[in-house]
Amino acid sequence: MRIVALATRVGNVRSVLRALDRATSQIDLAAEITASADVEVVRRADVLVVPGQGSFGAFAEALDGGLREALLERIQAGTPYLGICLGLQILFDESDEAPGKKGLGVLAGRVSRLVPGVDPELGRPRPLPHMGWNRAELTSTAAADSSTPLVAPAHYYFAHTFAAVPADAGVVLTTTSYGDATFASAVRKDDVVGVQFHPEKSQRAGLSLLERFFSEVARKRPR
Repeated sequence: MRIVALATRVGNVRSVLRALDRATSQIDLAAEITASADVEVVRRADVLVVPGQGSFGAFAEALDGGLREALLERIQAGTPYLGICLGLQILFDESDEAPGKKGLGVLAGRVSRLVPGVDPELGRPRPLPHMGWNRAELTSTAAADSSTPLVAPAHYYFAHTFAAVPADAGVVLTTTSYGDATFASAVRKDDVVGVQFHPEKSQRAGLSLLERFFSEVARKRPR
């Protein structure tokens, strides 16, 4: 299985590669894992993993020059996609962080700045970015759909200031609360999955998610 982790220099792909290697090894999945921003390599991928940290605008610009079209081609062809942090946000139409910069538009909606409110104990605004461990809770729809959800309710590691606001609540797998803000922390549409947290930094919970993702991909793959 050819797994391509998109390497756009927006974020640290090295830790993602280590997590992918460990997860596929744990489930005995024979995989060729490559970090690349080469359009032709992306077009040959059996699975796409799209990590990213930093600016939505910089990430959107990094997709210009053919990567945007290659990603959309593969997604439309049914290639499994796992977006991490910005890799989730770029699935949407646009972001308040970078007006005028376009996302992939695979999922309807926009990305907005978190408004976590004031910490009553400290009497000052809660800090941004939202950084550290926090819990993802299943939506009622996701809980009803599967006894073994892809994204299990657990604590994961977050590092972000903006979060997706999907137009269709039906794509939301989990939500997470930070102060007054409750946001979509995992989304899914068909074979496209996005998580706002970092599985590669989330210890056992993150590794288990990756194992479930690749196990599902392997089960669905034509033999």
